[in-house]
Amino acid sequence: MKDETITALTDEVIVAFQRALLDWYGEHRRALPWREDKDPYKIWVSEVMLQQTRVDTVIPYYEKFIARYPTLEDLARAEEADVLKLWEGLGYYARARNLLQGVREVAARYGGQVPDTKEDILTIKGIGSYTAGAILSIAYGRPVPAVDGNVLRVMSRLFAIGEDIGKTATKKRIEALVERLIPADDPSSFNQGLMELGSLVCLPRSPDCPRCPVQRFCQAYRAGTVEVYPVKAKKVRPKPVGLAAAVLWREGKVLIRRRPEDGLLAGMWEFPTAVWDGSFERWQKLSRNEKLYWLQGQLRAAYPFQFSQPRYLLPLRHVFSHLKWDGEVYEFHVTSSDLFPASADSPEMRWVRVEDLADFAFPVPYRNIVRHVSRFSEQNLEY
Repeated sequence: MKDETITALTDEVIVAFQRALLDWYGEHRRALPWREDKDPYKIWVSEVMLQQTRVDTVIPYYEKFIARYPTLEDLARAEEADVLKLWEGLGYYARARNLLQGVREVAARYGGQVPDTKEDILTIKGIGSYTAGAILSIAYGRPVPAVDGNVLRVMSRLFAIGEDIGKTATKKRIEALVERLIPADDPSSFNQGLMELGSLVCLPRSPDCPRCPVQRFCQAYRAGTVEVYPVKAKKVRPKPVGLAAAVLWREGKVLIRRRPEDGLLAGMWEFPTAVWDGSFERWQKLSRNEKLYWLQGQLRAAYPFQFSQPRYLLPLRHVFSHLKWDGEVYEFHVTSSDLFPASADSPEMRWVRVEDLADFAFPVPYRNIVRHVSRFSEQNLEY
């Protein structure tokens, strides 16, 4: 079944739309570091970083990343721990792992050259329809749609699309519309122009319609319903979880452990943490002493330690897309541990000097703990 919205687009309208958008983009495009050349590797890195992250936040990370790994081959040879450390603070660490795995695939299968066809590039780990479109159109000049969240919003307003943009069918419909509109002679500027329009003018709230270069083509603007679009299903609230972390001191070092290679924050470092397996309502009703008593039991079950009277340190709170952490951090002085001495070292668990904590990749929820303990040493603590 043909999409009547697409069939209704005349060549005259398409050319006028292209000209209006491209002229505006040529005048208003931001000077961003990944726009300085058309290296497909650099475009790939930037697009992965920009997923679910603001441009202003990404810029310094991108510049440090490219300075450290200027070519695809450099990144392909990198250690995952080093990549995650450089990524620290950007969040959504699976992006970094997928990027590293994808780059290694390109190095092994394509001699380090990012594929220039949609069929091949979509076989690479971590590259989906949007990232493929961005690389192919910007680096290789292929007229392939690159539909991100900004473009979904812009197109849903332009064509008053009333379907949920989170649905695959809606995304495919919008991709087909962009494919009909995209010019063969400058797909790079067109795709980036749509993205820029969504970033600077067609905002999620309070869009600046008077400044929009394609206002006359916008069905939602003509109907006075711009704020209605895009249509989105209501987000599920993140599930609250109770937990407690322990800063364990021994001989001037603290114990850290690596999280499992699958699941939340996979492969990142953390301070030993126990997750409450009862109801969150019950967790909220526990006193601090009751939470501490529970944590001590969890620690004794996991480690052959003896420790002195602990003390409360600081809260441990963070909101993920699907989880909301509500916890506390306690500090302990380990008095004996014959089965796991302070000199022990393993891939999954280490005693680390405070000044060396900066060498390990900690996810955001634990970085506040790192900052806190970095201001102290075991000798400062009073027990």
